[in-house]
Amino acid sequence: MKNNKPNAELVWKQLEDDLVPRLGLNLTERVVYAHLLRHSRLEGKRQLRFGILWFARSVRLSDQPVRDSVRSLAAKGALRIVDRTQAGHLVEVFLPEEIHAVPQEGTMPSCLGRQRPGSADFEEMDFSQVSSRREAIHARERGQCFYCLRCMVPGGRVLDHVVPHVRGGSNSYRNLVSCCVECNSLKRETAAEDFLRSRYRLRRLTSAELEGRLLALEALAAGKLRPILAPPAAVIRKHRAS
Repeated sequence: MKNNKPNAELVWKQLEDDLVPRLGLNLTERVVYAHLLRHSRLEGKRQLRFGILWFARSVRLSDQPVRDSVRSLAAKGALRIVDRTQAGHLVEVFLPEEIHAVPQEGTMPSCLGRQRPGSADFEEMDFSQVSSRREAIHARERGQCFYCLRCMVPGGRVLDHVVPHVRGGSNSYRNLVSCCVECNSLKRETAAEDFLRSRYRLRRLTSAELEGRLLALEALAAGKLRPILAPPAAVIRKHRAS
């Protein structure tokens, strides 16, 4: 799958100045992501197949830290594991500007120029009742169903409670995902992990995709997949324009 080559200088600035602090990438994750980016998107390809042992030798690291970093980068939304076989991993690598995740504490995206809400306030926000917050959840998933990874059109997506309301689930960003109408209808009161495994049994997910989704569930519950909220000024301008 070919794609136009991005501006390498701009991508590297985004990686160094924004993505590393925003996702809290450690040194190994940074090396792994940069190497994947170099041999995929900067070469005009969205996907890259590689073996862990080969990759580890290429970046002068042991295989287990590389394996852990690939999984961690998938959970943080920097890449998607498309397939995993004895021949190696097939991953889709995202550019820094395509990765939607909120900054860590003490950092902020360069485009805002203002401090984001404190962590306590963010944790208490209701993301179901306010339209701008609902849109932030949809944007976090980059137009893909959280459960089956199918691409969605705006009219075919809904918010789903990972832990249903009837089981005590909240409207926190940790408990809301963007998903397709079909998955929302089928999941109902099923536990998210059990539902994902049922998708795998029905061959709607590969083993690698299932692993990636389970890691994403863990990251979501741990508060590592925070959506980005638009600054109030941007919301006001949007309403005035409409």
